[in-house]
Amino acid sequence: MSNIPLMPKATAVWLVDNTALSFEQIGDFCKLHPLEVKGIADGEVAQGIKGLDPISTGQLSRDEISLAEKDPNRRLKLLESKVRLPEQKKRRGPRYTPVSRRHDRPNAILWLLRNHPELKDAQVIRLVGTTKATIQSIKERTHWNSAQLSPMDPVTLGLCSQIDLDIEVQRAAKDRPAAVAHEDRGATLLPADVTTAHDEHEDQAPKGRESLDLETVFAKLGGSRRNEEEDDEE
Repeated sequence: MSNIPLMPKATAVWLVDNTALSFEQIGDFCKLHPLEVKGIADGEVAQGIKGLDPISTGQLSRDEISLAEKDPNRRLKLLESKVRLPEQKKRRGPRYTPVSRRHDRPNAILWLLRNHPELKDAQVIRLVGTTKATIQSIKERTHWNSAQLSPMDPVTLGLCSQIDLDIEVQRAAKDRPAAVAHEDRGATLLPADVTTAHDEHEDQAPKGRESLDLETVFAKLGGSRRNEEEDDEE
């Protein structure tokens, strides 16, 4: 059970107007700062909020309020509700989009298609609460307002949270084909037999070149020595 009363500020407004409780007692009961309660009493906070009677809603008893008024150190105790509200189950399906934000959905869809093309249509539907037909029309540029669309971040527009967007992007990354990930690795190593054969061929080639080069050098040296001897004899 929650220890916070229904509509805390409205309850605090009623207690300020109808009881002699201290700001600390009201703040403790409504989970507000005493200065905020003082602001309510001064008319600076919660302007226009109608007070909510905690007695009529079954959250406080008159006796509890009377005892607390007599003892400034006493803390108000929230009465246990006799009504058990069932836990709300998380609704699955397209996200509900407020009417004031629905005209922004095509721009958000365009942003998702450009910045996260890996997302599936079902993921885009979950994020912005659209339909598959709308997504397809934006992809094919057959949307009735296609010329006026501009990509806009759905998080900035308030159509989804950054956490929801990150979750969907991570899911899409996990579903990417293994072939795509393999291409990203770049070139792979050649088989051992290919590299070995290549090295042996290189080792053999230089030996032939070296023998030919040495014979050529000695021949040139021998020729130059003969020319020197002939010149000396003359």
